[in-house]
Amino acid sequence: MKVYALSLLSAIIALVVGINAAWTITPIVIGLTYAIAALGVSVMVRAGQVSFGHAMFACISAYTVAFIARAYPGTDALLLMVAGVAASFVAAAIIGLFVVRYRGIFFGMLNLALSMVLFALLGKLYHLTGGTDGIRIVRPTIAGIVLEREAFELWLLVMTLVLSLFLAWWVQRYFRSGSGQALSAIKTNETRLEYLGFSAYFIMWKGYLLSAVVVGFSGVILALMQGLVTPEIGAWLRSGEFIFITILGGAGHAAGAFMGAVGFESVKLMSAAYFPGLWQFILGFTLVVVIFMFPTGFVGQIMKRVRAQNELKG
Repeated sequence: MKVYALSLLSAIIALVVGINAAWTITPIVIGLTYAIAALGVSVMVRAGQVSFGHAMFACISAYTVAFIARAYPGTDALLLMVAGVAASFVAAAIIGLFVVRYRGIFFGMLNLALSMVLFALLGKLYHLTGGTDGIRIVRPTIAGIVLEREAFELWLLVMTLVLSLFLAWWVQRYFRSGSGQALSAIKTNETRLEYLGFSAYFIMWKGYLLSAVVVGFSGVILALMQGLVTPEIGAWLRSGEFIFITILGGAGHAAGAFMGAVGFESVKLMSAAYFPGLWQFILGFTLVVVIFMFPTGFVGQIMKRVRAQNELKG
């Protein structure tokens, strides 16, 4: 209950800050899209699998939004969001049929290869995708209501905060479910899981679907916030940032993705402001320090201390 209370309090603080300082809305929303994407990546990390190409699902959902908005001007933002997430779901259902057969480096590199193929196609098919210039999205209506830019961005902030809370609750509930526990068992002893009568393939496929859909949500929000969709959304560097955030926050709890995003954005902004020529080095150094000092991430360290306190009380 404490985690849920803190999450709700954090969302309220973010909303108050956004209302009183409109310029903070964009960085808050974009930061939350990174957290949501890292939340999706953490699902696969629970199974001991790291995907180096999960940004492709954010890219697929974002381009779906752009294509529909261009082909059918006036399409409502809510419909665009549903269509974008549905596209990432369908893509993951198909890709997952053969990707989840692999483990370890093969799983990670196969996802990377597929994402780079998509990235290359989006850059080459200029007549369809606009190439590296991307596709601009005209600000859509929301529930049939036309909003000015400030009101539209405020609505996006509210929607993103609500989605963040819902997705965090959904993923954490999945972690605690039988399917989530079975997914974690793939990391520890997949053979024993098969002996117990479970299909590791099907469990991985379901986890992959959930992971891709959550990442897909980040893509549709980013597309609507930026009003521009480019191939960079699906670049391997973006996938690397998602992994960075996941490791930084830890995959032991859904809250880890949001803690990692806060840490990532804080280090990135501060290092870029004070050490513009060394910010990438500082980011990498921070990750190395976290891996050595907190191998289970921020949330893992917190959970460890909570367990220790409970044992002392007991």
